[in-house]
Amino acid sequence: MNFKNKVVWITGASSGIGKELAIALKSQGAKLILSSRKREKLYQLKQALKTDPINTHILSLDLTDKQTLALKSEEAWRIYGYIDILIHCGGISQRSLGLETSLEVEQQILDTNYWGTVILSKNIIPRMIENGSGHVVIISSLMGKFGTQYRTSYAASKHALHGYFDSLRCEVYDKGIDISIICPGFVNTDITKNSLTANGEKYERSDDFQLNGISPKECALQILKAIEKKKEEVIIAGKEKWGVILKRFFPAYFSKMIRKRKVI
Repeated sequence: MNFKNKVVWITGASSGIGKELAIALKSQGAKLILSSRKREKLYQLKQALKTDPINTHILSLDLTDKQTLALKSEEAWRIYGYIDILIHCGGISQRSLGLETSLEVEQQILDTNYWGTVILSKNIIPRMIENGSGHVVIISSLMGKFGTQYRTSYAASKHALHGYFDSLRCEVYDKGIDISIICPGFVNTDITKNSLTANGEKYERSDDFQLNGISPKECALQILKAIEKKKEEVIIAGKEKWGVILKRFFPAYFSKMIRKRKVI
């Protein structure tokens, strides 16, 4: 893979897959813009990268603060004067029953996972088109392909990403813009611990599926291979990936099966 001197903006870069993508890309000589709400953790990552500070910039943002995202996009673009790759890693999961989850929590999940991603893209892609090229990468989930208990709003946000960016790809395919949707399964990160419960509190627990998932480093490397090959959609998962096949060809069986699965 060759990302040398590529300008890459990563949201959700302070932990998990986003952090590992930053580490891997920096080792290949990329120029980074690192974003998340956790400014201190971003600076800790920058220090750990031990890199020329000119080629790694911190741009903290909150994906739920929709009024600020256009300005953040402008600021990101001005850093280097262009962006080659925008990787949307920022996101939050859910561990609560749909009928028990407050509308405020559901809105927070949709704002973080869907609207923040859409708003940043709508501000960056036109600039990429003016430059003649660009690549937008959406880190979705297997929950973008099917749903389970305790993930109503999370699954909805990921399904929405697929619908929006599949459609957008059709609109910009002839303008030099590539769009990749990445669907990880279980990855051993803190996403479960940081999931929102019905009242908005953090779940603060991990589950066996997450703990036994692939490492975020391995996931990041597979994502970079998909970016290099300009794949439109890639599933990165263990045996849970078969759920996509079952859902497509045997939907009734899949529904019965998934109702019985322990997912919390």
